[in-house]
Amino acid sequence: MNEKKPIVLVVSVSIIRDEEVLMIKENKPNVINKWNFPSGRIEIGEDIPCAARREVKEETGLDVECTYTTGIYNFISSSQDQVIMFHFIGQVTGGSIYLEEDEIIDSAWVKVNDLVKFNDDELRNPGVINQIANSLVNKSYHPINVFQKQIK
Repeated sequence: MNEKKPIVLVVSVSIIRDEEVLMIKENKPNVINKWNFPSGRIEIGEDIPCAARREVKEETGLDVECTYTTGIYNFISSSQDQVIMFHFIGQVTGGSIYLEEDEIIDSAWVKVNDLVKFNDDELRNPGVINQIANSLVNKSYHPINVFQKQIK
């Protein structure tokens, strides 16, 4: 019988400022020099939008408010994990850029329309990032209230 891997639950945030979005360049072993949105795993018992805000703070030093979502994405990652990712649109409410040095090596504000110009080999999960980029370009957002408060 095959040993099944657990499904990985992830949050991701496109931080929008003046028609630009913040991208980070990762330095993790399986994704060295790959561009991505600030993202990470949801911790056990954590509210999904809270996880998104925490990951942005940890990776970039920025405080954000999640204002919209582009949706939920289901894909197989480069490490062959099944990932379910909740992607948000965020706006900066405080903090300043301070990159998590071990895992993030660079950041850049990219014009939303230029997101589609990245080569696939520059992106962490190009299929997903391209779907999100198209949602950002077309402003295909959904209200954040589709996420219910965590039941305690």
